[in-house]
Amino acid sequence: MAKRDYYDILGVPKGSSAEDVKKAYRKLAIKYHPDKNPDDPSAEEKFKEAAEAYEILSSPEKRQRYDQYGHQGNQGGFGGGGSMNMEDIFSQFGDIFGGGFGGSFGGGGGGRGQRKGSNLRIKLKLTLEEVANGVEKKIKVKRQVACDHCHGNGSKNGTSLKKCTTCNGTGQIRKVVNTMLGQMVSATTCTTCNGDGQMVSERCDHCHGSGTSEKEEQISIKVPGGVADGMQLSMSGKGNYPRGGGVPGDLIILIEEQEDDVLKRDGLNIIYDLYISFTDAVFGTSLEIPTIDGKVKIKIDQGTQSGKILRLKGKGVKDLNGYGKGDQLIYVNVWTPQALSKEEKDLMEKMKGSENFKPNPGKNDKGFFEKMKEFF
Repeated sequence: MAKRDYYDILGVPKGSSAEDVKKAYRKLAIKYHPDKNPDDPSAEEKFKEAAEAYEILSSPEKRQRYDQYGHQGNQGGFGGGGSMNMEDIFSQFGDIFGGGFGGSFGGGGGGRGQRKGSNLRIKLKLTLEEVANGVEKKIKVKRQVACDHCHGNGSKNGTSLKKCTTCNGTGQIRKVVNTMLGQMVSATTCTTCNGDGQMVSERCDHCHGSGTSEKEEQISIKVPGGVADGMQLSMSGKGNYPRGGGVPGDLIILIEEQEDDVLKRDGLNIIYDLYISFTDAVFGTSLEIPTIDGKVKIKIDQGTQSGKILRLKGKGVKDLNGYGKGDQLIYVNVWTPQALSKEEKDLMEKMKGSENFKPNPGKNDKGFFEKMKEFF
């Protein structure tokens, strides 16, 4: 099922200010908050939907990518921008309510086993051909993974854990807070066990209690056709594993588009400057030109004028949202000789006074080409 437009979800126009976006989200979050709608599953889904829209539109970078490329601009097909869970929402946006929300969803963030590791960021250089058609890249990444000996919990042999006495194993410290909606339960991460609910009684000899170790991994990245320079893609769970256990962060891939020496990108179209000789423009010719899919042969009609644009349908960049491909536009430039021999000058002098050499748009004089053959 296709995602709804984020602006429609929040009920704001596209050019809305950051403050208007925040107000709209706060209004919807209060309306659909699970604590206020305990018996309405649809309210929770609307609450999550609004939070996802706010996450994108409250970030200038993410909002710019969304405005330009739609939902794909912040997802890239890797599943990194999917539906948010309650832990994400309360940990990221809890302050928008003044810290008063939480309830059974863990408003203070954390929660046993829910700690998330840090994200990794890399730059991925792509050629014009790779950007246009999509590509699968294999790269090596050094990241923190769960320790093999303690399985990520930091204890000796992975077993010597005890219940945290501060939070009684829940990973959270809860308290009742008065808000505009009445009394609500606010939950904050237990500082003693950092939200794990358990504590290490004897540290792992290999990771010294961190629960992590560094490892170099080869990761396969499938880049969809149509990405652009500066776009970010995300691979969920390919970031660093957190100290003491939890879930890994994400791998953020920044696309860096390398300039091609011959072909230039203009949105979904590819631009190519073709230079032909004066005689080829007069008599016409066939020649090969480069495209992102290899060389193709094109025909230059006789009498082709400098500045004419030829079009190769479907030889451009794939649309990121799957709406076909752009074209390759060939800008024809007739090369004017800058140095002539005496014999060439004499020939040109003979032709100089001919009516056929005077600009006459729309004229199609076949006799002109026959006359030219006499000289060449």
